[in-house]
Amino acid sequence: MHKIGRRPLLAGLAGATLAAPALGQPAWPNGPIRIIVPFPPGGSVDTITRLLQPRLTAELGVPVVIENRPGASGALGTAAAARAAPDGNTWVTVFDSHSVNPSFISNLGFDAKRDLVPVMQIGAAPMLITTHNSRPWRKLEEVIAAAKAAPDTITYGSIGVGSLSHLTMSLMQQRGDFKMVHVPYRGGGPMSAAAAAGELDLPMASNAGLGGQVGQSLRPLAQTGGQRSALFPDLPTVAESGVPGIDAKAWWAVLGRAGTPEPIIRRFHAALAKALEVPEVRARLTSPMGVEIIASSPEDFGRFLDGQMATWAAVIRDNNIKPD
Repeated sequence: MHKIGRRPLLAGLAGATLAAPALGQPAWPNGPIRIIVPFPPGGSVDTITRLLQPRLTAELGVPVVIENRPGASGALGTAAAARAAPDGNTWVTVFDSHSVNPSFISNLGFDAKRDLVPVMQIGAAPMLITTHNSRPWRKLEEVIAAAKAAPDTITYGSIGVGSLSHLTMSLMQQRGDFKMVHVPYRGGGPMSAAAAAGELDLPMASNAGLGGQVGQSLRPLAQTGGQRSALFPDLPTVAESGVPGIDAKAWWAVLGRAGTPEPIIRRFHAALAKALEVPEVRARLTSPMGVEIIASSPEDFGRFLDGQMATWAAVIRDNNIKPD
């Protein structure tokens, strides 16, 4: 079986059709397919994967099973996928932490570019900077002004050290010349509970990560995407609120094992794309989760992933951010 790395795969996929596998390659799928979810059940990565699972089973004609292998911000489960046989029977759904981990975790256990290949970016969502209804602020500009007047007195919460919300706020403080206190939690559940209780000044996560509290106990102040989200058209971006150059979104994607034959990558990508066309799936993703469906090509996802890794590596280095 011919094995290929990430770069040749991306080149070979450009303009490719869903042709039959080349002669000499085994029929696929030829048994159960495993999708590793490197996070606990109930989180956004798990929810999205389970939403796609029955559609993939129907399209591919074999059982598709989900294996939760949480730990190390997704790195443990992703390492298992990176060590799997390149036969198309193992895939992994990753979160935005995947682009951070290579610069944040010293002993990752795999090479993110050499051992894995991009298949599809499923979707993305801006993070929302919110405040509890008990707080006085109505705009992000007011919070920034208060932080400049009294540095290190306003708290912001994230799902953990090195999370995208932590890195984004670090970049915002650097560019906006203000200082806040980071309060990291061990996951979205604890952070969401603290947000609901009013323990934080600025809970920060995607709409899905804030547990349906936006517009209820939490008042949104700004969104971190480069443009306004269609789900929050009246909510200004961070750039519109006075801190330029911020374009950061949570995202979800699928990776395969490097060396997986091109026809298998193409067929799995096509099955994912078809699952994302189902109206019920689209409705569940966009509302209430707040996910913008992207369904990218492997090439586009590869370029996006390279850019994300470079961006957040610089933020980690410039701010000397270390694991707990």
